[in-house]
Amino acid sequence: MEQLDALSNKISFATDGNQYLTFTLGDEEYGVEILKVQEIKGYSAITPIPNTPSYIKGVMNLRGTIIPVVDLRSKFGMHQAEYNQFTVIIVVTVGTKVMGLIVDAVSDVLNIPRTDIQETPDFGAQVDAQFICGMAKAGDKLVVLVDIDKVINSGEVASFTGVN
Repeated sequence: MEQLDALSNKISFATDGNQYLTFTLGDEEYGVEILKVQEIKGYSAITPIPNTPSYIKGVMNLRGTIIPVVDLRSKFGMHQAEYNQFTVIIVVTVGTKVMGLIVDAVSDVLNIPRTDIQETPDFGAQVDAQFICGMAKAGDKLVVLVDIDKVINSGEVASFTGVN
């Protein structure tokens, strides 16, 4: 009976919110819904593609499939940082496409109850925050929850890279 209660608590906890993979860009913590994540890879060789926006670093071979790779620092307008041993590529699904996202480091997988997620603050017309789907309290820090489908849409990347 004790095991059943423990399982019941886990199920209700998991359905009370969503799971997010958290990662860092600079000093900021971000989260992406875990259901969008396929895998996490160490930083590896990327083949540049000419005439693409600066945030599209190129393409990589993922077990025989060529996928576009986006540097989230560049996409978010942050200053460029050197890639190091902590730099990873988060492989995500955007619509029907698979792509890689370069981030500084992966932090954790968090269960975030809906009650701990607040709406995106109104920054005014000057700031494009449509890719933010909420702000979450995780202990003493705030995690910016990103809607990966709004950060990069699959048609945008496919049109620049020719990758389907």
